[in-house]
Amino acid sequence: MSAWIYRAAILAACPLLTYTSISRDRTGIIIGVGTGVALVAIEIALESVSLLTTVFGLLGACASIIFMRILDLLAFNVGNEHFYELWAKFATLRYLAIGALGMVVSIRKFPELDTLDRDILASSRKRGADLKIVDTSAIIDGRIVEICEVRFLSGPLVVPRFVINELHHMADSQDDLKRARGRRGLDMLARLQENAEVRVRILDRDVPDLDEVDAKLVRLAKELGAKLITTDFNLNKVATVEGVPCLNVNDLTTVLKPVVLPGESMGVFVMKEGKEREQGVGYLDDGTMVVVESGAKHIGKRVEGTVTSITQTKAGRMVFMKFRAER
Repeated sequence: MSAWIYRAAILAACPLLTYTSISRDRTGIIIGVGTGVALVAIEIALESVSLLTTVFGLLGACASIIFMRILDLLAFNVGNEHFYELWAKFATLRYLAIGALGMVVSIRKFPELDTLDRDILASSRKRGADLKIVDTSAIIDGRIVEICEVRFLSGPLVVPRFVINELHHMADSQDDLKRARGRRGLDMLARLQENAEVRVRILDRDVPDLDEVDAKLVRLAKELGAKLITTDFNLNKVATVEGVPCLNVNDLTTVLKPVVLPGESMGVFVMKEGKEREQGVGYLDDGTMVVVESGAKHIGKRVEGTVTSITQTKAGRMVFMKFRAER
């Protein structure tokens, strides 16, 4: 109820002020009504704004009024009486408008200062800081979430605003695959932020002279002395050339694959035929291909075998095993 009383008072006071101080006719009333409506609209918008943001907005309004006072002194020192009379005639409206403008600008720009917290500012001043920038591919991939949940990463994770914008564009894409990838990325980012053990910071800092997101990431990492977390092979190569440390999630997955030695027994589900006669092919849980000798007859079944050899190829590791029995 009190809010509506305040709004009614503003809508009544503004036309009265402009009518008595600016123009005693319909023009003054119209200006006052317009100003009052604008102020009420600002007040309604501030209902969802936090107290800290509101205080920051009031400081911005005060700074704007001080600035307008300085302009008043400059206008007085011009020495032109006609100009000063005209300037003074709109004093009330000028102060009202500049105060509202200062408040709006302060509130809109406050989140940029809020996201640049002490961790990021301190990290940007020293090289080798434990600061990591996460790129789009790593967020969509999702394994970074599980890595953080088991506390294998330390230090704050930084997600630039332009990476979030890219995820939003993907989520709004007409292409089904891009839309699904974009929505998955936003979901993974939300999971990261929900983890109390992980410090995730949204960085409102752009690199306007570069258009490609990968190039922006590399430049930003160099400026902050940070590392890049990615699953993108090309970005990994570019970052290495630029001297930026890069943490590739795929490399981590490769080195953490379970070790299989010749002579060990293992079980695998035979999914299809191999290239050679009577060979069957299956896969371990981590995606490693297993070629089963004499396994073609057991497609669709889980079999036991003995590892005979292990081959490392460009596509990954291949395990060869000899069929022993069905499970």
